[in-house]
Amino acid sequence: MLDIVFIMLIFFIVTSSFVRESGVEVNRPQASNVVSQKDTGIFIAITAANDVYIDKRLVDLERVEASIEHLLLDQPDASLVIQADEHAYNGTVVKVMDAAKGAGVKNIALAAEKP
Repeated sequence: MLDIVFIMLIFFIVTSSFVRESGVEVNRPQASNVVSQKDTGIFIAITAANDVYIDKRLVDLERVEASIEHLLLDQPDASLVIQADEHAYNGTVVKVMDAAKGAGVKNIALAAEKP
């Protein structure tokens, strides 16, 4: 009996899908036309206080481009998802997008919630 439970446990672990998040809680804005991204590699969170987090680490805005370049060494074709709080400044989001383009990211997406 125990072996059946163990096999079922392995089955559920292998078949489950994991959703990656940036690790920082943000209130994403709502959008009516939301498209899901399948191949994402880099997540950046921007909080309501305009703090930028990459891989759950607080990163100074001037170091964002260098941090992304470092991550692209492992995943050169990685897409980037920016999870910006709805109260974050647009200027901060634009600076992060510029840094990502400067680092060589080809695909950038903004995370949003369906209403």
